[in-house]
Amino acid sequence: MTMSHAAPVSPRALWAGRVLSAVIVLFMIFDGVIKLPPLEIVTQTMVQLGWPADANVSRMLGIIGLVSTVLYALPRTSVLGAILLTAYLGGAVATHVRIGSPLFSHILFGVYLGAILWGGLYLRDPRVRALFPFSQ
Repeated sequence: MTMSHAAPVSPRALWAGRVLSAVIVLFMIFDGVIKLPPLEIVTQTMVQLGWPADANVSRMLGIIGLVSTVLYALPRTSVLGAILLTAYLGGAVATHVRIGSPLFSHILFGVYLGAILWGGLYLRDPRVRALFPFSQ
């Protein structure tokens, strides 16, 4: 299926996709920025999650998250950004599974974000709608 055969989307759905994507972008910018200094609370939380108390590790995670978010926010690279953010969120899910965090509030939080991320992209990008034609 080519982009010209992608399911059309109403202006309302397009705006819903933009809003969903904006929620993800804002959350991920916040998540990445607090890891750059890094803040003491971030370092303490990383230790609780089994990560080293190393400022460079925190910065690296922040940069990876921010670069992936920028790629997601730019229309031309949004699919690549979505794939990278999905991998990033998968790491968060795996971290919470490993330490035995609560299922619905912690482990699945990355899954919730991923669903919003891909839902927003589906509504705003005809390339994604062409790949996953839920309606014919």
